[in-house]
Amino acid sequence: MGDDVTYSGTVAAALEGTLLQIPSIAFSVERDAEGRSDYGIAAGLASRIAEKALENGVPPGVMLNVNVPRGTPRGIRITRQGTRTYRAAAVERLDPSGRPYYWIAGSDTTPSQEEDGDHAAIREGYVSITPLHADMTHDPSRDILSAWGLSLP
Repeated sequence: MGDDVTYSGTVAAALEGTLLQIPSIAFSVERDAEGRSDYGIAAGLASRIAEKALENGVPPGVMLNVNVPRGTPRGIRITRQGTRTYRAAAVERLDPSGRPYYWIAGSDTTPSQEEDGDHAAIREGYVSITPLHADMTHDPSRDILSAWGLSLP
């Protein structure tokens, strides 16, 4: 969910399908405190969402990222990719050969409080369906970068 979709193998697999123009959906289920997931509800939901995607189509270049909360969902929300506030420190360490490397230590993440974000939906017990696409270009920044007047030396 949220910013972590960039680390998700499930989302990466859906992205590959999307790049091949195959309607693709990433499904994930929230774990309980013991790390267990109940896939029964998610399986039925996956079947219904896949049927709708095939029946109605998914916009070109778009994949769906579906997250199912633990327990019985209260409903479904169409969400946006949420964000997190990251707090971590890069700690310099030495490998066995004495060469330095950096380790991300003490990382703590807090989901931001976007009302329409995927984190909020899951926190409130709703299934989150987020349409994602591969083009991560931030168009407003293109004009800003063009104004830098960069050229080759």
